[in-house]
Amino acid sequence: MTEKLYYEDSRMRRFTARVAGCGKADGRYAVTLDRTAFFPEGGGQPADGGTLGGLPVLHVSEKDGEVFHWLPSPLPVGAEAEGVLDWDARWRAMQNHTGEHIVSGLVHGKYGYDNVGFHMGADGVIVDFSGYLTPEQLSDVELEANRVVQSDVPVTQSFPAPEELPHLEYRSKLELTENVRLVTIGGCDVCACCATHVSRTGEIGVVRILESIRRRDGVRIRMMSGLDALRELRGRARSVSKISALLSAKPEEAAQAVEKLLADKAKLEWEIGDLKRETVKRLTEGLAPAGGNRVFFEPLFSGDDLRLLVNAAAPFCGGVCAAFSGSDGAGYAYVVGSVSKDVRAGAGELNAALSGRGGGTPEMIRGSVKATRAQIEAYFREKQF
Repeated sequence: MTEKLYYEDSRMRRFTARVAGCGKADGRYAVTLDRTAFFPEGGGQPADGGTLGGLPVLHVSEKDGEVFHWLPSPLPVGAEAEGVLDWDARWRAMQNHTGEHIVSGLVHGKYGYDNVGFHMGADGVIVDFSGYLTPEQLSDVELEANRVVQSDVPVTQSFPAPEELPHLEYRSKLELTENVRLVTIGGCDVCACCATHVSRTGEIGVVRILESIRRRDGVRIRMMSGLDALRELRGRARSVSKISALLSAKPEEAAQAVEKLLADKAKLEWEIGDLKRETVKRLTEGLAPAGGNRVFFEPLFSGDDLRLLVNAAAPFCGGVCAAFSGSDGAGYAYVVGSVSKDVRAGAGELNAALSGRGGGTPEMIRGSVKATRAQIEAYFREKQF
């Protein structure tokens, strides 16, 4: 059984220990120590990183009370080894985990919902609650969580005797009966947890609930605390400042400026659509039935615009109607259609002749070619569909 120094002192960054065992598995070495400050993955918190005996710690896991340190090379059994934690990662994990306990405790106490899912990763802490909370309710929870942080209350741990557990009120996702470790955040939460935490809530700094989505009958939130929350907030502040500068608006008015920009964009797109529809009408209203193929070039048309043009002109074409947009340098998008010919049957020959690709239905094909305008016009002059 490994002595778990991270329970005795969660701030321990360096320690020495005796190598109790070393075995090879899957190209790595599982090293056990008589004691360790490396936290193994568990309770939703990732394993600690760092070095052991000068070797990088690839992973840390636990089984039956033994903590296994996975290394790229072996360490001699019986030797002393120094462990050095990746303290920045551990500290951020502690801040995030204690912040999650505060939020989950407040949600449970105020709304009666349970934390039914928890994961800590690079993008923050994901928490699933058993009931739905509105954005306004989550905003209230976030505010109250930060008041707990500012109160700087102690975060303590205890290992109650099995006979005490039935008489205690605490949160737990599992039915535990022995070796239960309770983490208590003064006046806020009591929860069974195997992970590391800060000593006082003031060490968290800030708690932020970043987003939420409805999930089944509950809600999933993404949150960050401490230095990770600060990093996220700085990134968002930089984005808002950049947006406000681009739009010549004050940062607090950036959202309204973006809304206006999107409204203006939608209006322009509608006006452009009107102009393109008017162009199609202009190109086709004077057409008379003809026996051959017709080819149109409209450099600024989209694929849907080309389709509208072909649909409008095809009834006047004895052969096929083809519409192209693009340029000789960039290539052309095309739509080819007919009311009397099977254009799909000729798609392979067209693509081969004009270095293109595409296909569709007997009535209409779509694709792109790398040929020049002169080559396209020549092809449709000579081709009989």
